[in-house]
Amino acid sequence: MFNNENQVKHFLIMKKIIPIIIFLFLAFHTSAQEVANISDPRLQIKLPDVKGDSVTLASLQGKVLLLDFWASWCMPCRAANKKLVKLYDKYKEKGFEIFSVSLDEDKGDWKKAIAKDKISWVQVNDPRGSWNAKTAADWNISVLPTTFLINKKGDVVAIDPEGKDLEKGIKELLAE
Repeated sequence: MFNNENQVKHFLIMKKIIPIIIFLFLAFHTSAQEVANISDPRLQIKLPDVKGDSVTLASLQGKVLLLDFWASWCMPCRAANKKLVKLYDKYKEKGFEIFSVSLDEDKGDWKKAIAKDKISWVQVNDPRGSWNAKTAADWNISVLPTTFLINKKGDVVAIDPEGKDLEKGIKELLAE
C-alpha cells in the first residue's frame, strides 16, 4: 500500500487532519443554514395512506413528530418498527405522532409489513417507490431507515435519534 516511509507519515498526518477539516466545515456550513421546517414547500409530503386517502406531513404540525422513511424489504427498518411501536404506544396520547413514508414499490408488501409489525400510526407510500421517490430526493434520503425528530413548530431538531436519545428528545419536546 505504501511505497516508502514518507507516504506512511503523510497518511498519518492526513488521518488526523481530515476529521478536523470536516468538523470545521460542518460547524460553519450548518450554522448558516436555516432549520428545515415541514411547512417549507420544498419539503412538502402529500401521499396516499393505506386506504388511498391523501395525507400531508404539514397537517401534523403542532404535534411532536417523528418522520420515518422505511421499506418492508429493509430489515433494519423492520427491527426499528418494533421499537417504534412501543414508543408510539407510550407517547401518542401526550401529543406524539409518527408519519412513516414507505419507499416500497409493491403496495402489497407494504401493507403486509404494516399488519405484521402492528403499526398503528400514519403510513403513506410514495407510488414512485424506492430511490426514485420524490420524497426520498426532497429529504435527501440515502439510507433506510432514516428518521427526523420534529418539534411542535415543525422544525427538524434531530436526524436519526435512537433509543434513549430519541425518547429523551420526545419527552423534552412534549414538555415545551
